Amino acid sequence: MPSSDKILIRVGHSPDPDDAFMFHALANDKIDTGRYTFTHELVDIETLNRRALNAELELTAVSLHGYAYITDRYALCACGASMGDKYGPMVVTRQPCGIGDLRGKTIAVPGTLTTAFLTLKLLLGDSFTPLVKPFDEILNVVERGEADAGLIIHEGQLTYQNQGLHLVVDMGKWWYDETGLPLPLGGNAIRKDLGRQAMDEVTALLKKSIEYGLAHRKEALEHALQYGRDLDRSQADKFVGMYVNDWTIDFGPRGREAVAKLLERAYEARIIPKPVELEFVG
Repeated sequence: MPSSDKILIRVGHSPDPDDAFMFHALANDKIDTGRYTFTHELVDIETLNRRALNAELELTAVSLHGYAYITDRYALCACGASMGDKYGPMVVTRQPCGIGDLRGKTIAVPGTLTTAFLTLKLLLGDSFTPLVKPFDEILNVVERGEADAGLIIHEGQLTYQNQGLHLVVDMGKWWYDETGLPLPLGGNAIRKDLGRQAMDEVTALLKKSIEYGLAHRKEALEHALQYGRDLDRSQADKFVGMYVNDWTIDFGPRGREAVAKLLERAYEARIIPKPVELEFVG
């Protein structure tokens, strides 16, 4: 099929190891994509959340918090979940302290549409002042004393101790203790105006890419390592294992329940403006 006849799917995902691992097969032509051609844009998750408000990309990684605002234009792919099973974003400080000590403090956050921010709001309400910073600067911001605490995502969860920082609360552990469920952090959203057939086919290709990575772990990890920043190979392998696993192949019933519960709690706490009707593709 000539390339001019192909349907362009612009993909957005984070420049971090788990997303890179997930998209390796699509990004490096490891699978037959049939009538679709994929281009990839790597930007931080909060930027992707903001761009999704304008429906810029056909397929995009999105925070589950951000997804609450785009359900009119996007459906969730049943594959591609980043799920924290008793682990997730963390709040860290320079000196050891308790959760109650965070009230009234300034906390550096990686964006107000991230699921990390949503869970922090569920925990602390409006009792803290958020300071929005790029996710990969938050550890430095806390170390320098520019914020009282930092809400960290991505590989910072494995490296914060290198900067002498202390864990106050792991939001994934807190959420599990609250609900008995894993914490659904992110997913992939596909634009509804593609039509049902294309939505199904593109989601199936994303699933193939994830399965390829898991079946060719060493090769996919090699690709992912270039986005690991401060992670060595074993840490990158651990990090990928945390967020690319059986949940990623399919949310499954428990994963779907977790998404519904998270967004239900968010609505009850008036963090999101309306209830979310979930729509999964694939």
